[in-house]
Amino acid sequence: MTRHDDKVRLHHMLDHAREAVAVIEEKDRSDLFQQRLLELALTRLIEIIGEAAAKVSPEAKDRYNLIPWREVVGMRNRLVHGYNSIDLNVLWDTI
Repeated sequence: MTRHDDKVRLHHMLDHAREAVAVIEEKDRSDLFQQRLLELALTRLIEIIGEAAAKVSPEAKDRYNLIPWREVVGMRNRLVHGYNSIDLNVLWDTI
């Protein structure tokens, strides 16, 4: 993977994280339990962050070692493979 690819993936992570934060800006936790589209949108944004994180090179992960890479990718895996039992409180707290 080239340095350029890492830069693109890191930007994807940042852009989608910012978007998730913006989506919940005027919402509260209870909205997540009541609005299915909100749940789906936030789940997808976190999935994308995790997918991009999984493709970041080991060198970049070492360089940005304050990011909990394993947890970010693990969250994506949990959302994708455990789609029928997502803990919405964990999703909210993550964002």
